[in-house]
Order: sequence, then C-alpha cells, then structure tokens
Amino acid sequence: MTNGNKPKVEIVEKQLLSDNWYHLNKVIFDYTDAKGRTHRLDREVYDRGNGATILLYDPKRDVVVLVRQFRIPAFVNGHPGWLIETPAGLLDGDHPEEAIRREAIEETGYQVRDVKFLFKCFMSPGAVTELVHFFAAAIDTSDRVAEGGGLDDENEDIEVMEVPVSQALSMIESGEICDGKTIMLLHWLVMNRQTLA
Repeated sequence: MTNGNKPKVEIVEKQLLSDNWYHLNKVIFDYTDAKGRTHRLDREVYDRGNGATILLYDPKRDVVVLVRQFRIPAFVNGHPGWLIETPAGLLDGDHPEEAIRREAIEETGYQVRDVKFLFKCFMSPGAVTELVHFFAAAIDTSDRVAEGGGLDDENEDIEVMEVPVSQALSMIESGEICDGKTIMLLHWLVMNRQTLA
C-alpha cells in the first residue's frame, strides 16, 4: 500500500454455484487498490463453516493422541488419503470450546478437563472461508471414557493413535504427518510443553 491508502472492497454480486455439501459461491467484487484504481474481480469462495482442533497431550507418558481418517481431497490429489491429524470438527453453531470438547470425545474417547485456547487462523484463505480455533489440553489415561472412532451416523471411520512426541515430530519429517493443523500444534507443543505439564 502506498500513501497510507487502504484498498476498498465492494461486493457486487454473489452467485451460488453449489450447496450440495457446503456452499460454493462465485463472488464478484470491485477492488480499489492503494493507487486508487478500481478493478472488477471474481473469485470462487467455499464456505464450510468455522472449525476447531485440539492437541491432546499426556505429559506423564510424553504422548499425543492423534486420529487417522480418510480424506477424499487428499486422495484425489495423489495421496493415499489416510491422514494423521489432531482431533477437529466444525463448530455447528457451538462455541469453539464446546465444539472441540464434543469432537475430542467423539473422535478419541478422551474427555478433556482444562482446555487452553491457543490461537485462530485461516488455513486456506485464498479459497476457503473457514477460520479454525486451536486448543490444547493435558490428559491422562483416566480421561479416556469412551472408545472414540467417530460417529456412525456421520460415516466416520477414525483410528485413535497414541504417539510419542518424538515419533510424531519424526513423522512430520518423513511425510507421514502432512496435515497443516497437526504440524502447527506439534510445533507449538515443542515450544510450550511446560504449559501443559
């Protein structure tokens, strides 16, 4: 930006392209840049709602609880499709902390006690509206109150994994873990492990 001028944006039209699963819109907008020039642009924007994710860490065993599940977009992009991730899910109208407590028990069987909010970020802001809220919680074996594995009525087929932190970090380097939110949370843990001890 030059001369302190901030770009201006005015949405001209929003066209619904698909609402099959979530919402895909074509957004036509006028963008006035820092030099005062106005450009009419259009972009496709995918709206799937906002989400939350959590790092479950057992400080006594120096283990993180992760999940493995099939992701069709990864498969379509040449990956086997089975991704290792931190538990996560959409907010579905709930407060982020309520949503992640629900997802943690559904996916892993762990009931979390003290949940620590870390940060929030857009994971793919070039095309997707989703804002993800990141959390962490210390757990131990007594917190596992259910089997986990996801919900049958949502066709979830989730494997619960308990992985030593050092191994999880090696799995990033080897490419076994290639999910962005999971990599971010594992690196957060390396820098902040004492806050969950």
